[in-house]
Amino acid sequence: MKQSSAALKIRENLMRAVFFTAALASIVAVALICVFLFSQGLPAIFNVGVSEFLGGTRWAPLNSSDPGFGILAFILGSIYVTAGAIILGVPIGIFSALFMARMCPKGLYRFIKPALNLMAGVPSVIYGFFGMVVIVPAIFEAFGKQFDMMSGNTMLAASIILGIMILPTVITIAETNLRAVPQELYEGAVALGASHERAVFKVVLPSARSGVMAAVVLGVGRAIGETMAVQMVAGNQPALRLPWEFLKGIRTMTTNIVIEMGYVEYGSLHNGALIATGVVLFVFILIINTLFSILNRDKQEKRSLLSLRAKRGNPDTKLTKEQ
Repeated sequence: MKQSSAALKIRENLMRAVFFTAALASIVAVALICVFLFSQGLPAIFNVGVSEFLGGTRWAPLNSSDPGFGILAFILGSIYVTAGAIILGVPIGIFSALFMARMCPKGLYRFIKPALNLMAGVPSVIYGFFGMVVIVPAIFEAFGKQFDMMSGNTMLAASIILGIMILPTVITIAETNLRAVPQELYEGAVALGASHERAVFKVVLPSARSGVMAAVVLGVGRAIGETMAVQMVAGNQPALRLPWEFLKGIRTMTTNIVIEMGYVEYGSLHNGALIATGVVLFVFILIINTLFSILNRDKQEKRSLLSLRAKRGNPDTKLTKEQ
């Protein structure tokens, strides 16, 4: 008995060391990425000038007499296509998750779930080919003559592709959180007279709000970091666009990096500017995740406060019960 207990303790300590090493490796990897990005990118930003780099509209790194390193057009391009993907993909994803979690027949669910998993495993270049063959010609056929378009490679095409690509992420995570809502909440709403749809939308969905928000944030991260599919359908025009110019070509931060990194001279200001673009993209994603964490923490604190008041006996609650 003592030997088995000692062997069990050794295995526990061994597994604890393995888990600690795995967690430490993740932290070290992120730290090394941060060190590389900031050490290589910040000098280029300060060399060009922070205002000129972030607010400049001219990108001409190969112009030897008057080079330009302004990435405002690429920042706005990333924001535009990500916003378009959110507008198109998030409502469809949330409604699909609600349907799969609370309304889908079991026979149909057996076909939808594998199809969704298959979508998650499709490479981005395949989505890009689909956009080139289907979406781009359809946009050109619908709007080409009216708006005198040269091709269908536009901001709209990139937004549609990204909206499709984020669907597996949004649906899977949102469905998991919707299924995690206690059945008692739904049953209580139905017992009080709510219809099935009203109970789902007014009780189940708000209860899973934090998980649904997490799904949206991960979808935004997927959209803003996508490169290959956007490069194939967006037109890659390094020009400053306005939000309503969604039928014109655009270039994002990620596509600008992948297009020019192949021929840039290592150690040059051009190379540093591309890495600095990655720094800006990294900061964008960091801000999004931080805002979500703050929002989620505030909601959890409010729920804890309400629960504590309920346990102590809130006078307003007692008054409501008496009335």
